[in-house]
Amino acid sequence: MENLLNISSSPHIRSKVTSGKIMLYVLIALLPASAFGVYNFGLPALGMLITTTVSAVLTEYIYEKLMHKKITINDFSAAVTGLLLGLNMPASAPLWMGALGSVFGILVVKQLFGGLGQNFMNPALAARCFLLISFTGQMTSFAYDGVTGPTPLAYIKEGSMSEINSMDMLLGTIPGTIGETSVIAIIIGAIFLILMGVIDLRIPSTYIVTFVIFIGIFGQFSNAEVGLFDPGYITAHLCGGGLMLGAWFMATDYVTSPITKKGQYLYGILLGVLTGLFRLFGGSAEGVSYAIIISNLFVPLIEKITLPKPFGKGGEK
Repeated sequence: MENLLNISSSPHIRSKVTSGKIMLYVLIALLPASAFGVYNFGLPALGMLITTTVSAVLTEYIYEKLMHKKITINDFSAAVTGLLLGLNMPASAPLWMGALGSVFGILVVKQLFGGLGQNFMNPALAARCFLLISFTGQMTSFAYDGVTGPTPLAYIKEGSMSEINSMDMLLGTIPGTIGETSVIAIIIGAIFLILMGVIDLRIPSTYIVTFVIFIGIFGQFSNAEVGLFDPGYITAHLCGGGLMLGAWFMATDYVTSPITKKGQYLYGILLGVLTGLFRLFGGSAEGVSYAIIISNLFVPLIEKITLPKPFGKGGEK
């Protein structure tokens, strides 16, 4: 009888959109970047993507089985976490490292905090930052076409703008992590998510515009070769690293981003400023992962100050 009647507080909203369907759309949207990553880096990239995805799903299944919880792997959230982590990994990294990252992201960041909807930061990026701190050398070693060398962002950090080819960065024929190199592949997936109504432009556009303004103003202080709003410098920053992948696929995560419209704009501004600070003045050439997980921690505060008053409530006393 208990299954015949569900009691809950109003308002009662019914929608055909489920978490599983949303996550499935995200998986589909990640296919162009995944396919290009495999094309770009070969079988090692495919092995890494399979390893991180399978490890994430298995970790969630085993944990929920042992804890006698409802099995939730059919909502595809664990698969999304695993695939996103794989796309943020170098193809040259050992497979066990990818598996370890998936276990950390699912077990520590997601399940120990209550599962889907309860995690306080993006599990895939938290796992990547964990691996970056633990295995810095292997996580920052990139090879392309059999040759190990600096990424375009590393050249920018060194002040060597002459080494940068913006067209190669746009197409993705550069060293980097598996899924971050091709801006075109990432944008194709992002357009699909927009058309499906999974994401909107508020967070990504605010993030990207704020970042462009920041590096346009302060980039000249960190790189003597650039002037105010130098187009080549800005294009290289936009196409390099994980900015596009992070802006469209991880900053927009429902669980770890604000639900209010004003909050989403504030969140995007914070992301842009932090990414600019880390890239221009930090010790690393990249900064997207740390910018997003730090901004995730500010989401409760952002929502608190931007949450509209319920209808009928009076002013402040």
